[in-house]
Amino acid sequence: MEVGMLPISASKRGKLLAAGYTTLDAIARASASHLARDIEVSDSEALEILNLAAKTGVSDRPNGTQTTVVGGGQTAWDMLNDEKFSSYITTSCVDLDNILGGGIKCKDVTEIGGVPGIGKTQIGIQLAVNVQIPQGYGGLGGKAIYIDTEGSFMVERVLQIAEACIEDMAEYSNHFHKDLQACEVKMHPNNILENIFYFRVCSYTEQIALINYLDKFVMENKEVKIIIVDSVTFHFRQDFEDMALRTRLLSEMALKFMKLAKKFCLAVVMLNQVTTKFIEGSFQLTLALGDSWSHSCTNRIILFWNGNERHAFIDKSPSLKSASAPYSVTNRGIRNSTSSCKRIKMM
Repeated sequence: MEVGMLPISASKRGKLLAAGYTTLDAIARASASHLARDIEVSDSEALEILNLAAKTGVSDRPNGTQTTVVGGGQTAWDMLNDEKFSSYITTSCVDLDNILGGGIKCKDVTEIGGVPGIGKTQIGIQLAVNVQIPQGYGGLGGKAIYIDTEGSFMVERVLQIAEACIEDMAEYSNHFHKDLQACEVKMHPNNILENIFYFRVCSYTEQIALINYLDKFVMENKEVKIIIVDSVTFHFRQDFEDMALRTRLLSEMALKFMKLAKKFCLAVVMLNQVTTKFIEGSFQLTLALGDSWSHSCTNRIILFWNGNERHAFIDKSPSLKSASAPYSVTNRGIRNSTSSCKRIKMM
């Protein structure tokens, strides 16, 4: 249950959100003294908030009981069968899709990080377009949420990739399924743009507030099959003196994304920046937000340069083996690398 349910002033709600108290459970776990310090109120005001949180939580339960109901039990056999029918979103790069087992997997939280200019935003935009590929063409026919924290989203680029995607579908139709032309006619670049819900956030408090709102938004827009955050890092790398607060905020945000992915059977893709870390006597590049953050996602993909060629490496995954694949950023979007194309032609 969210902080917005508390009968308190808007300013106190804002302070709670800014301090990382995004749910009633998070408030309930705090002591009055810690809560007072974190949101800069008196001990008596903090105690009043704790009491209100407890009452609100109880009143929302059936018969006002305080019994915690644990749901979501599932057998391992059911889980195995679910895996067989998993949905994937293509990246438009065959080599990358292959090492990912078919593309970006729904129900998973996937982190993609790399240096500036490596193509993180390009992959994010490509996925926002590709999630809309109709089921008749092997897609999901879904919609996308794009959360932009850096201002790097370019609608002109989205249109360019959308036009290329429709051209690819037309080519596919001509070669394999001539009876799908009716479906092809319905797809237009403007439709693709209309199916991308764009949110621009300018602070970490806005980012947290938006993530708290996503459950309600996706409930009202159930066609959403992917949430892209570009980047998850930006607002958490500045203006943070209290690292414990930052860790708590990030942990709760990651937990919410995991719940959204499972609840609505959608993919969450978090784009991340890089930083330097002192390892074995030298500074090396690593993904931002620290080691603890690396456990907040299901799959972690690191993008890097190998000479003049872009590569993607699966750094962490419970179901995928470590592997790398080349990819290219072209005028048409993400595609196979030139070296891969040459190998295909030789075959």
